[in-house]
Amino acid sequence: MNLFKNIFGSTESENTNSKVNWRPLTDMGQLNEIINESTEKPVIIFKHSTRCGISRMTLKQFENEYDLNDLVTPYFLDLLQNRDISNEIANRFGIEHQSPQLILIKNGEPIYNASHGDIYADDLKRYI
Repeated sequence: MNLFKNIFGSTESENTNSKVNWRPLTDMGQLNEIINESTEKPVIIFKHSTRCGISRMTLKQFENEYDLNDLVTPYFLDLLQNRDISNEIANRFGIEHQSPQLILIKNGEPIYNASHGDIYADDLKRYI
């Protein structure tokens, strides 16, 4: 079991040593705030399943290469605790649900989204 925790991490350490200044996305009303915020500064939403090893590895990789704190406002969505918010994101922005998934919102519209092994901070930079 420790081998898997070393490879995939554990949910207790999720986001504790991150270079990303994540804002937890835990309330449906925050989606309106995100749309408004994105008119002044792009917003990213990282949709993450805390029980999925692939999602955890993708999150760690993204956090390791992330250097966009001054360029975007990052939100973190725990899918297991907030599935209703994830469904509303798919509905509101017309983006099929994936996990893990990264969505960039700019001027109230999704302009980039990636999932699984296609999530890279360097790719995101091209759309900011």
